[in-house]
Amino acid sequence: MSILQRINHESIEGIRCGRKNNVNTSFIVYRFGDTIIDTAPSNQWRHIRTFFQEKPIRQILLTHHHEDHSGNAANLEKLTGITPSANDATRTIMRMGFSISWIQRYLWGSSPVINLQPLPDVIELDDGSRLESISTPGHAEDMVCYFSPEHGFVFTADLYISRTIRYMRDDENLTMLIKSIRKVLARDFTTVLCPHRGIVPDGKQALQEKMNNLLELCERAQNLHHQGQSIKEITRKILGKEDGMSYLTGFGFSKRNLIRESLKVTL
Repeated sequence: MSILQRINHESIEGIRCGRKNNVNTSFIVYRFGDTIIDTAPSNQWRHIRTFFQEKPIRQILLTHHHEDHSGNAANLEKLTGITPSANDATRTIMRMGFSISWIQRYLWGSSPVINLQPLPDVIELDDGSRLESISTPGHAEDMVCYFSPEHGFVFTADLYISRTIRYMRDDENLTMLIKSIRKVLARDFTTVLCPHRGIVPDGKQALQEKMNNLLELCERAQNLHHQGQSIKEITRKILGKEDGMSYLTGFGFSKRNLIRESLKVTL
Protein backbone atom coordinates (compact mmCIF):
# COMPACT_ATOMS: atom_id res chain seq x y z
CA MET A 1 0.00 0.00 0.00
CA SER A 2 1.42 3.39 -0.98
CA ILE A 3 1.65 6.34 1.39
CA LEU A 4 1.18 9.88 0.13
CA GLN A 5 2.18 12.99 2.04
CA ARG A 6 2.22 16.57 0.80
CA ILE A 7 5.24 18.71 1.68
CA ASN A 8 5.53 22.50 1.55
CA HIS A 9 8.45 24.72 2.40
CA GLU A 10 8.30 28.35 1.32
CA SER A 11 8.03 28.13 -2.50
CA ILE A 12 8.95 24.43 -2.61
CA GLU A 13 6.28 21.76 -2.98
CA GLY A 14 6.75 18.03 -2.73
CA ILE A 15 4.99 14.71 -2.44
CA ARG A 16 6.29 11.74 -0.48
CA CYS A 17 5.39 8.34 -1.89
CA GLY A 18 6.43 4.77 -1.24
CA ARG A 19 5.51 1.57 0.48
CA LYS A 20 6.13 2.80 4.02
CA ASN A 21 6.48 6.24 5.54
CA ASN A 22 10.15 5.99 6.44
CA VAL A 23 13.48 7.14 5.03
CA ASN A 24 14.54 3.91 3.36
CA THR A 25 11.34 2.99 1.56
CA SER A 26 9.79 6.32 0.63
CA PHE A 27 10.71 9.06 -1.82
CA ILE A 28 9.94 12.77 -2.23
CA VAL A 29 9.58 14.50 -5.59
CA TYR A 30 10.20 18.24 -5.30
CA ARG A 31 8.70 21.01 -7.41
CA PHE A 32 10.00 24.56 -7.49
CA GLY A 33 7.64 26.59 -9.64
CA ASP A 34 7.66 24.87 -13.04
CA THR A 35 10.79 22.79 -12.31
CA ILE A 36 10.67 19.16 -11.15
CA ILE A 37 13.63 17.59 -9.33
CA ASP A 38 13.81 13.81 -9.93
CA THR A 39 10.87 11.65 -10.92
CA ALA A 40 10.23 9.10 -8.13
CA PRO A 41 10.08 5.30 -8.52
CA SER A 42 8.06 3.86 -11.38
CA ASN A 43 5.91 1.67 -9.13
CA GLN A 44 4.46 4.85 -7.61
CA TRP A 45 3.41 6.41 -10.91
CA ARG A 46 -0.32 5.81 -10.58
CA HIS A 47 -0.29 7.40 -7.13
CA ILE A 48 1.64 10.57 -8.02
CA ARG A 49 0.67 11.20 -11.64
CA THR A 50 -1.85 13.86 -10.57
CA PHE A 51 0.92 15.76 -8.75
CA PHE A 52 2.65 16.32 -12.09
CA GLN A 53 -0.62 17.38 -13.73
CA GLU A 54 -1.54 20.04 -11.18
CA LYS A 55 0.68 22.81 -12.57
CA PRO A 56 2.55 23.49 -15.82
CA ILE A 57 6.02 21.93 -16.03
CA ARG A 58 8.83 23.55 -18.00
CA GLN A 59 11.83 21.42 -17.02
CA ILE A 60 12.61 18.15 -15.28
CA LEU A 61 16.04 17.64 -13.70
CA LEU A 62 17.57 14.33 -12.63
CA THR A 63 20.21 14.05 -9.91
CA HIS A 64 21.44 10.55 -10.89
CA HIS A 65 20.36 7.32 -12.50
CA HIS A 66 19.20 5.21 -9.53
CA GLU A 67 15.74 3.83 -10.11
CA ASP A 68 14.03 5.66 -7.23
CA HIS A 69 15.19 8.96 -8.77
CA SER A 70 14.79 8.19 -12.49
CA GLY A 71 12.02 5.60 -12.61
CA ASN A 72 9.34 7.88 -14.08
CA ALA A 73 11.54 9.79 -16.51
CA ALA A 74 9.94 8.08 -19.51
CA ASN A 75 6.44 8.36 -18.01
CA LEU A 76 6.89 12.09 -17.48
CA GLU A 77 8.21 12.57 -20.99
CA LYS A 78 5.11 10.85 -22.36
CA LEU A 79 2.77 12.81 -20.06
CA THR A 80 4.24 16.28 -20.55
CA GLY A 81 6.18 16.10 -23.81
CA ILE A 82 9.25 17.29 -21.89
CA THR A 83 12.42 15.20 -21.95
CA PRO A 84 14.16 15.26 -18.56
CA SER A 85 17.66 16.76 -18.37
CA ALA A 86 20.74 15.25 -16.73
CA ASN A 87 24.51 15.40 -16.78
CA ASP A 88 26.47 13.46 -19.38
CA ALA A 89 27.24 10.50 -17.10
CA THR A 90 23.58 10.00 -16.19
CA ARG A 91 22.53 10.40 -19.81
CA THR A 92 24.94 7.62 -20.85
CA ILE A 93 23.72 5.25 -18.16
CA MET A 94 20.05 5.92 -18.89
CA ARG A 95 20.58 5.52 -22.63
CA MET A 96 22.26 2.12 -22.18
CA GLY A 97 20.18 0.88 -19.25
CA PHE A 98 21.43 -0.59 -15.96
CA SER A 99 20.79 -3.63 -13.80
CA ILE A 100 18.54 -3.46 -10.74
CA SER A 101 18.61 -6.04 -7.96
CA TRP A 102 15.42 -7.91 -7.13
CA ILE A 103 15.01 -6.17 -3.78
CA GLN A 104 15.42 -2.72 -5.35
CA ARG A 105 12.99 -3.67 -8.10
CA TYR A 106 10.52 -4.79 -5.43
CA LEU A 107 10.86 -1.50 -3.53
CA TRP A 108 11.04 0.92 -6.46
CA GLY A 109 10.25 -0.80 -9.75
CA SER A 110 12.22 -0.47 -13.00
CA SER A 111 13.83 2.48 -14.77
CA PRO A 112 13.23 2.24 -18.54
CA VAL A 113 15.87 3.23 -21.08
CA ILE A 114 15.49 6.83 -22.24
CA ASN A 115 17.48 9.44 -24.17
CA LEU A 116 17.79 12.43 -21.85
CA GLN A 117 18.58 16.05 -22.64
CA PRO A 118 21.88 17.61 -21.50
CA LEU A 119 21.71 20.00 -18.58
CA PRO A 120 21.57 23.64 -19.70
CA ASP A 121 24.64 25.78 -18.92
CA VAL A 122 22.43 27.96 -16.72
CA ILE A 123 19.46 26.34 -14.98
CA GLU A 124 16.89 29.11 -14.62
CA LEU A 125 13.87 28.97 -12.35
CA ASP A 126 10.61 30.75 -13.08
CA ASP A 127 11.15 33.34 -10.33
CA GLY A 128 14.32 34.57 -12.04
CA SER A 129 16.71 32.72 -9.75
CA ARG A 130 18.98 29.89 -10.84
CA LEU A 131 20.24 26.47 -9.84
CA GLU A 132 23.89 25.46 -9.88
CA SER A 133 24.70 21.84 -10.71
CA ILE A 134 27.39 20.44 -8.39
CA SER A 135 29.08 17.16 -9.28
CA THR A 136 28.90 14.99 -6.14
CA PRO A 137 30.07 11.42 -6.84
CA GLY A 138 30.43 8.85 -4.09
CA HIS A 139 26.95 7.44 -3.59
CA ALA A 140 26.77 7.12 -7.37
CA GLU A 141 29.46 8.06 -9.85
CA ASP A 142 27.04 10.28 -11.82
CA MET A 143 25.31 12.07 -8.94
CA VAL A 144 24.82 15.84 -8.84
CA CYS A 145 23.22 18.19 -6.32
CA TYR A 146 21.37 21.37 -7.27
CA PHE A 147 22.23 24.51 -5.29
CA SER A 148 20.19 27.72 -5.22
CA PRO A 149 22.45 30.69 -4.29
CA GLU A 150 19.50 33.07 -4.12
CA HIS A 151 17.32 30.92 -1.86
CA GLY A 152 20.02 29.21 0.20
CA PHE A 153 18.89 25.63 -0.31
CA VAL A 154 20.36 22.48 -1.85
CA PHE A 155 18.57 19.55 -3.48
CA THR A 156 21.03 16.98 -2.12
CA ALA A 157 19.98 13.81 -3.96
CA ASP A 158 21.41 11.00 -1.77
CA LEU A 159 24.32 13.00 -0.37
CA TYR A 160 22.69 13.58 3.02
CA ILE A 161 20.00 11.00 3.99
CA SER A 162 20.92 11.19 7.68
CA ARG A 163 23.43 12.67 10.12
CA THR A 164 24.60 9.13 10.86
CA ILE A 165 24.66 6.17 8.48
CA ARG A 166 25.20 2.52 9.34
CA TYR A 167 24.99 0.86 5.94
CA MET A 168 26.53 1.39 2.52
CA ARG A 169 25.99 -0.02 -0.94
CA ASP A 170 28.78 -2.17 -2.33
CA ASP A 171 29.25 0.23 -5.25
CA GLU A 172 29.65 3.38 -3.13
CA ASN A 173 32.96 5.18 -2.65
CA LEU A 174 33.30 6.76 0.79
CA THR A 175 36.41 8.76 -0.06
CA MET A 176 34.60 10.43 -2.95
CA LEU A 177 31.45 10.89 -0.85
CA ILE A 178 33.37 12.80 1.82
CA LYS A 179 34.98 15.00 -0.85
CA SER A 180 31.53 15.69 -2.30
CA ILE A 181 30.14 16.64 1.11
CA ARG A 182 33.01 19.08 1.57
CA LYS A 183 32.31 20.55 -1.86
CA VAL A 184 28.66 21.22 -1.00
CA LEU A 185 29.53 22.56 2.46
CA ALA A 186 31.66 25.22 0.75
CA ARG A 187 28.43 26.76 -0.61
CA ASP A 188 26.35 29.29 1.31
CA PHE A 189 23.11 27.50 2.17
CA THR A 190 20.83 26.79 5.09
CA THR A 191 18.22 24.26 3.97
CA VAL A 192 18.71 20.73 2.66
CA LEU A 193 15.98 19.23 0.47
CA CYS A 194 16.55 15.49 0.74
CA PRO A 195 14.37 13.13 -1.33
CA HIS A 196 14.31 10.60 1.51
CA ARG A 197 14.72 12.49 4.80
CA GLY A 198 12.66 15.49 3.68
CA ILE A 199 13.13 19.17 4.52
CA VAL A 200 16.11 19.77 6.83
CA PRO A 201 15.95 23.47 7.89
CA ASP A 202 19.35 23.28 9.64
CA GLY A 203 20.73 21.51 6.61
CA LYS A 204 24.26 22.89 6.58
CA GLN A 205 24.79 21.99 10.21
CA ALA A 206 23.27 18.55 9.64
CA LEU A 207 25.51 17.87 6.64
CA GLN A 208 28.55 19.04 8.60
CA GLU A 209 27.60 16.65 11.40
CA LYS A 210 27.31 13.82 8.90
CA MET A 211 30.84 14.46 7.65
CA ASN A 212 32.17 14.70 11.21
CA ASN A 213 30.48 11.42 12.10
CA LEU A 214 31.91 9.70 9.02
CA LEU A 215 35.42 10.92 9.79
CA GLU A 216 35.08 9.74 13.39
CA LEU A 217 33.90 6.33 12.19
CA CYS A 218 36.87 6.12 9.80
CA GLU A 219 39.30 6.95 12.58
CA ARG A 220 37.83 4.34 14.92
CA ALA A 221 37.78 1.68 12.21
CA GLN A 222 41.36 2.37 11.14
CA ASN A 223 42.61 2.29 14.74
CA LEU A 224 41.00 -1.12 15.25
CA HIS A 225 42.39 -2.32 11.91
CA HIS A 226 45.90 -1.29 12.97
CA GLN A 227 45.39 -3.40 16.09
CA GLY A 228 44.90 -6.39 13.81
CA GLN A 229 41.14 -6.72 13.95
CA SER A 230 39.25 -8.02 10.91
CA ILE A 231 36.52 -6.18 9.01
CA LYS A 232 33.94 -8.47 10.59
CA GLU A 233 35.25 -7.75 14.09
CA ILE A 234 35.43 -4.01 13.45
CA THR A 235 31.89 -3.99 12.05
CA ARG A 236 30.48 -5.72 15.12
CA LYS A 237 32.37 -3.47 17.52
CA ILE A 238 31.33 -0.19 15.86
CA LEU A 239 28.02 -0.90 14.15
CA GLY A 240 26.81 -4.16 15.65
CA LYS A 241 25.96 -7.44 13.94
CA GLU A 242 24.67 -7.48 10.40
CA ASP A 243 20.88 -7.68 10.31
CA GLY A 244 18.05 -8.62 7.99
CA MET A 245 18.71 -5.77 5.54
CA SER A 246 22.25 -7.01 4.92
CA TYR A 247 21.24 -10.63 4.43
CA LEU A 248 18.20 -9.73 2.32
CA THR A 249 20.42 -7.82 -0.12
CA GLY A 250 23.19 -10.43 -0.16
CA PHE A 251 25.37 -7.82 1.61
CA GLY A 252 24.94 -5.46 -1.33
CA PHE A 253 23.68 -2.98 1.30
CA SER A 254 25.44 -3.72 4.55
CA LYS A 255 27.41 -2.50 7.54
CA ARG A 256 30.59 -4.24 6.44
CA ASN A 257 30.59 -2.25 3.19
CA LEU A 258 30.75 0.96 5.22
CA ILE A 259 33.59 -0.34 7.39
CA ARG A 260 35.50 -1.62 4.34
CA GLU A 261 35.25 1.78 2.71
CA SER A 262 36.21 3.58 5.92
CA LEU A 263 39.56 1.82 5.90
CA LYS A 264 40.38 3.40 2.53
CA VAL A 265 39.81 7.00 3.61
CA THR A 266 42.92 9.13 4.14
CA LEU A 267 42.53 11.06 7.38
